Amino acid sequence: MSEAGLHDSPREQDVPIQTPAEGRSYLAAGSSLRSWLLTTDHKRIAVLYLVTITLFFAIAAFAAALIRLELLTPKGDLLSAEGYNRAFTVHGVVMVWFFLIPSIPNVFGNFLIPLMIGARDLAFPRLNLASWYIFVFGGLFTLAMLAFGGVDTGWTFYTPLSSTYANGNVVLALTAVFIAGWSSILTGINFIVTIHKLRAPGMTWGRLPLFVWTHYATALILVLATPVLTVTLLLVMAERVLGLGIFDPALGGDPLLFQHLFWFYSHPAVYIMVLPAMGVVSELVTAAAHRKLFGYWFVAYSALGIALVGFLVWGHHMFVAGQGMYASAAFSFLSLVVAIPSAIKVYNWTATLYKGSIALNAAFLFAMGFIGLFVMGGLTGLMLAMLAIDVHVHDTYFVVAHFHYIMVGGAVTAFLGAVHYWWPKMFGRMYNEGWGSISAGFIFIGFNLTFFPQFLLGYAGMPRRYHEYPPEFQTLQVLSSSGASLLALGYGLPLIYLLYSLRHGEPAPPNPWHAAGLEWTVPSPPPTHNFEQPPIVTYDAYDYPEDGEP
Repeated sequence: MSEAGLHDSPREQDVPIQTPAEGRSYLAAGSSLRSWLLTTDHKRIAVLYLVTITLFFAIAAFAAALIRLELLTPKGDLLSAEGYNRAFTVHGVVMVWFFLIPSIPNVFGNFLIPLMIGARDLAFPRLNLASWYIFVFGGLFTLAMLAFGGVDTGWTFYTPLSSTYANGNVVLALTAVFIAGWSSILTGINFIVTIHKLRAPGMTWGRLPLFVWTHYATALILVLATPVLTVTLLLVMAERVLGLGIFDPALGGDPLLFQHLFWFYSHPAVYIMVLPAMGVVSELVTAAAHRKLFGYWFVAYSALGIALVGFLVWGHHMFVAGQGMYASAAFSFLSLVVAIPSAIKVYNWTATLYKGSIALNAAFLFAMGFIGLFVMGGLTGLMLAMLAIDVHVHDTYFVVAHFHYIMVGGAVTAFLGAVHYWWPKMFGRMYNEGWGSISAGFIFIGFNLTFFPQFLLGYAGMPRRYHEYPPEFQTLQVLSSSGASLLALGYGLPLIYLLYSLRHGEPAPPNPWHAAGLEWTVPSPPPTHNFEQPPIVTYDAYDYPEDGEP
């Protein structure tokens, strides 16, 4: 790659692309299993994460299918009460800690951050590989927990149920999440050091892609919040195994202490899932509109604002747990405040699209799906931040619907948008855009059909985590299960046409979307060491022509 091309703004000329010699792409660096399992290439490690979390997504989705089949009828005629508890626990544990949290950071953060900042790799390549092995090791404990019959505590592991009364598989589940937490901490450290130390000459903080900004904020949460969870789970195991009185009142412990510690991590963990998704959508919106993102610094600082305020709102999960009135009022106010930086992003994405030259491709449709579902989840989150409403709908399906609109409707839709946007860069093949658009449509319609009825169920008073319910709720439950079938079809289609594209897809050019960014100046798939020469950046992020044309 010529150094001169990298000096020039893409508004003045296209950055010249140098096609690597045969066998120089990261995919062609060695095809043996050993070469993959011992790799320190950030791109290959990203692919390993992609394969691993896809398998865990399938496990969580199967558990969700059992839940929706059980709820087709008011009577518990498919699963017993204990079996139903185990199904939603498996669904929650696997989906949250082995898909939602690692999905975008560990796959696309790993693959793209060095490319986006002009680095040859992450700061600690061996640590990066170690984090994947730690993640897999934690996953093996999850599989062992499933093999021995699962657990029935719910994914939140509330004490004293988890520390004293539930079955012995709880220790396996707690160990799995404990180990996975260390993988997250190592990944966060790697991202922080990489972004601080390995940026290319000229890649100032004001020229960083917003994808990098959101991953930087996410890494801060990973490093600061995850140790709280790991210590908390260790205390639960100590109480269960050693009989120490930490959380169980019968032993002199305090169960509310567990809730404070758990939610101090778990509410920031919501932003571990959402912030990377916001970074993805920022990239997709600017590429589709071919315009510089409106209010770049507002969006960048709002990511840091979300990370900061996210540490101060855990108490809104405890409005009905005996928390003091003034503490609840303070947490309610802070929960409303955290919506401001999220709203800034939505407004700025909308302003970016205004009068843009919109490219209607599958990735953009996923981005629009994210915005619609995230806004719905955010508005209902504001409702739950208000004491009077939260007391009424606490522990009902209203909370289930809100959570899924944010986590699944938001994070998973953004993940699929990232897959479709960067698939040609990762694997050097184009996929069928028509099927991608159909999948995006199925997911958006199926998701709303699945979870919007649950808002109505919750407001009408149906509690969550019940496998039997009054017959008057059956119509909405059947509607929800029907939507889940359409949603499953939308999730399954990409697996077919994307895998098909690996063998039969058209070869991808370096920049199929005419997008800005250093990752689009290298071949598809990229060379092992990313750049032939260290790039020197002299232009701002998203430096598109003023008229919005590619």
